[in-house]
Amino acid sequence: MKLVVESEQLPQEWRYKKISDLCDLISGHHIKAKDYNSEGFGIGYLTGSSDFGIVNPIISKWTDHPKKIAKQGDILITVKGSGVGKINILSVPEVAIGRQLMAIRSTSVEREFLYKFLKIKFYFFQKIGNGAAIPGLSRKDILNIRVPIPPLPEQKRIVAILDEAFEGIDRAIRNTEKNLTNAREIFDSYLNTVFTHYRNNWQRVCVFDVCESIIDCINKTAPKIEEPSPFIMIRTTNIRNGKINLEDVRYVTEETYVKWTRRQVPKKGDVLLTREAPMGEVGIIESDDFIFLGQCIVSYRVDPKRINNEFLLYAFRSKDVQDQISAFASGSTVQHMRVPETK
Repeated sequence: MKLVVESEQLPQEWRYKKISDLCDLISGHHIKAKDYNSEGFGIGYLTGSSDFGIVNPIISKWTDHPKKIAKQGDILITVKGSGVGKINILSVPEVAIGRQLMAIRSTSVEREFLYKFLKIKFYFFQKIGNGAAIPGLSRKDILNIRVPIPPLPEQKRIVAILDEAFEGIDRAIRNTEKNLTNAREIFDSYLNTVFTHYRNNWQRVCVFDVCESIIDCINKTAPKIEEPSPFIMIRTTNIRNGKINLEDVRYVTEETYVKWTRRQVPKKGDVLLTREAPMGEVGIIESDDFIFLGQCIVSYRVDPKRINNEFLLYAFRSKDVQDQISAFASGSTVQHMRVPETK
């Protein structure tokens, strides 16, 4: 048996060309929180891979102060954070893009062909992006990518073949997401059954009694910086369904990090609870990154002799505790918990 390896040899009519020879590249730019909204005023604003769908992005933020614009048909690529290398195509006339994104605008290659080529390079992007201290791709990384370019009719033929393949993949993803939703419903049902069935036989205590510390966030927004750093601010939007997502985060200087963690430095295993926007979401810190709490987040560090941190997480997610959280809610527009009620 002969060993088969990929060859740099191309068919006679094909040529390798760099992205720099085929496309314009637009780097995103950060927009301050006060300059975007969730009410639909202005043009869409995409901040990272958390906004990406299967093919097209889903807009949830808008701005009247756009700095860098992507246009319909541009290929969007995540260039910072753990979602490095994710690809979408913009399907609306224009959006503003944040610093975690770049827009690749084809000038001399069939766009769908380029999109399919870049999509299958995801693991390559992950590899070179994660090789840096902070996951990320530079302009040079992208502009120097070599693309095998066949004649235009061949590009279209290949796109048709790949469209059929990706349609099957996308269908599988949709089915997986549906199954995941069903699994979450089953999980929630089972979780509530467990806590309802056994709670009469358990000792009920205040959460304060089973924790070494309960620390509220600093009650103002930390000053952010434009470029990624090792110092990461967790916001309420990063905490969902028992997990903490580090894809769309804000970065600060070391000086700010030290100042904002003066009460306590968060560490792996701490349980985080959101007091607002939305209220009652929880997650566990699972990394050793330099993380600190954004506004409306409370950190629980358990006493391991009294309670397991993952058990506390599930307790927070149970209907029993969620009902208590809802009962504490105040505010006519945005529901929130006051700090004393988190203990």
